[in-house]
Amino acid sequence: MNLARASIGLVFCIVFVASYFTNKYVLSVLKFTYPTLFQGWQTSIGTLLLWVTAKLGWVEINDFPRSGAVTWLPGSVLFVGHIYAGSKALSILPIPVFFVLQNVSEVVFFLIVKLSQRERSSWMKIFSENVMLLSAVTLVLHNPEFGPIGYLWAIIHLFCVGAYRVIQRSSKSSQLSEAEQQFFNYVVGMLLLASAAYPTGDLYSSLEFPLLMSHQFHSSVFASVCDVLLGALFGFSLTLASVKLKSLLSLTHCAVCFFLAKIVASALSVLIFSVELSSVTLFCILINHAGEVMSINSDRIHMK
Repeated sequence: MNLARASIGLVFCIVFVASYFTNKYVLSVLKFTYPTLFQGWQTSIGTLLLWVTAKLGWVEINDFPRSGAVTWLPGSVLFVGHIYAGSKALSILPIPVFFVLQNVSEVVFFLIVKLSQRERSSWMKIFSENVMLLSAVTLVLHNPEFGPIGYLWAIIHLFCVGAYRVIQRSSKSSQLSEAEQQFFNYVVGMLLLASAAYPTGDLYSSLEFPLLMSHQFHSSVFASVCDVLLGALFGFSLTLASVKLKSLLSLTHCAVCFFLAKIVASALSVLIFSVELSSVTLFCILINHAGEVMSINSDRIHMK
């Protein structure tokens, strides 16, 4: 059992890094910045593959009640919001900076839960949330070149992620399993993003995308399509690995796996995407992740 847990953790970390790197390459290097289409393909492929894996028995998706689907609908809308805004933010921000801002979603989650459910929190939890928030604010103020558009989309992304976690935690959403929630997310995302492709202008702009490529037209278009589809496959693989991870490990161990995956992705991205980080920016990143470690440890102590 320990070997199985370690294996799924390792697979999750590999797929996590591969997914973010592929998305970053498509969004920043290829500059395919049409999130309704990019995420629309990802949710469409995710819907199909999740249905196939359910038929193969790899995940369990039952005929969930209509009431459960209606209850989960706000969560699916927030899911679409966080993947859309996340794509826009990731196309502008370096991966280490993106993760620092994404960590502030934990602060959003903490505040919503504390205000709505009046939960008592330890000093370590409060201190860790403040560390993550202050380090993120300092990083933003020190790196104005990524704003305001990049930071605006990152803020929308982190608020959607934090609110999504609140809904996921609520007792009403327990009518659906993790896999069922994700399947419903994909279906809603596919419908919403497909309907938004024309109004946002992404559909028209994407038709001109091959014309902006290099003179090697056919090879460039083929490579770009392969990269976009590969991003969709990695995105689905990350979802499947997350579902398996949460079914085998405790919440604390899952949080540790997410933390380690982000650290590995941030470190490798500096080399692969030639990111230059100032000493102040690096300090903010390290302090932010230190706050994340304290937050995870506080949750571990609280659950005992």
